Amino acid sequence: MRGGDYRSEGLFSYVSCEARVPAHHPLRAIRAIVDEALEVMSGDFDAMYSRIGRPSIPPEKLLRALLLQAFYTIRSERQLMEQMDYNLLFRWFVGLAMDAPIWNVTVFTKNRERLLAGDIAAKFLSAIVGQSRVQALLSDDHFSVDGTLIEAWASIKSLRPKGDAASDGDDDDSASGTGQNGQAKAKGRTAERDFHGEKWSNLTHASTTDPDARLFKKARGQAAKLCHMAHVLMENRHGLVVDATLTHATGTAEREAALTMLGRMKGRHRITLAADKAYDTLHFVAALREIGVTPHVAQNVNGRRSAIDGRTTRHPGYAVSQRIRKRIEEVFGWAKTSGNLRKTRHRGQDRVGWNFTLTAAAYNLIRLPKLLAAA
Repeated sequence: MRGGDYRSEGLFSYVSCEARVPAHHPLRAIRAIVDEALEVMSGDFDAMYSRIGRPSIPPEKLLRALLLQAFYTIRSERQLMEQMDYNLLFRWFVGLAMDAPIWNVTVFTKNRERLLAGDIAAKFLSAIVGQSRVQALLSDDHFSVDGTLIEAWASIKSLRPKGDAASDGDDDDSASGTGQNGQAKAKGRTAERDFHGEKWSNLTHASTTDPDARLFKKARGQAAKLCHMAHVLMENRHGLVVDATLTHATGTAEREAALTMLGRMKGRHRITLAADKAYDTLHFVAALREIGVTPHVAQNVNGRRSAIDGRTTRHPGYAVSQRIRKRIEEVFGWAKTSGNLRKTRHRGQDRVGWNFTLTAAAYNLIRLPKLLAAA
């Protein structure tokens, strides 16, 4: 007998979000790790909020929602709120009941700014890798470091000479620049600019849209773009991120960030650090040896002499480090595709850096359930 195409709207629901989620869904194992990390951070959350006034969005729920944005490549907070309204899996992971109202997008982003001020992303990443079951997976002796470019949310038309009177707007409504002929073009969002004869430099020009972005290119023959530079410190046993940071895009930023992240490691003994040819400089290699780090840096002998000699390369561990360090590209690849960070949605080094660190934590969370199950 054919069933009828009838709609029956029930007045009550007796099935919870918890019952709707399959027992072996990957998010169940991820949420257990997340909840343990958030419990450790409870004291940090208490210090950020006043004891009086209206209750805000719980920071635990806010962080879980932002993790979903990275897991499922949701391009904006507005779309995130829309999907949370009808997706029972999202409601369960965040901790919302089936009939709980969804937050206003503006309220959500304002509450996110409070977490930015408290540097919660870095503390959250530290809380994840600090768990005892995760510590058992990490290498204590061998690490790798690398950096990547994240394209800024700014048009090349927003570049203006520093101190120019026309640099008080953004690339939507500011006056366009002048070229070699000195004639100003028409104003407007799509205003044309004559770039011929105009020399750009980070010393003389800045973006009016994102002043923290810098012109940078990684290789000769490539076009320079407005970018930020993201850096990751990875342990070599399972390729998990133990630290992440973001800096201005400069020629020395990778080496400076590596020393900064190494300096943040607590209780460190002598370790090895693998890196690519960009780190093969006399100053950086000497700085590593001074702080008790063995530099397993790839040799750069392209028309120059490498700072790494046979004292390092003769050991079998050097070849192993050079092979394992390439796994750090998996972190950047996931962050730029699934994490939606090829071109950032935020402006300013603080916001972009906070988002990158949280995305690095999300990368760890994606991989940890399988690693823990196999351990």
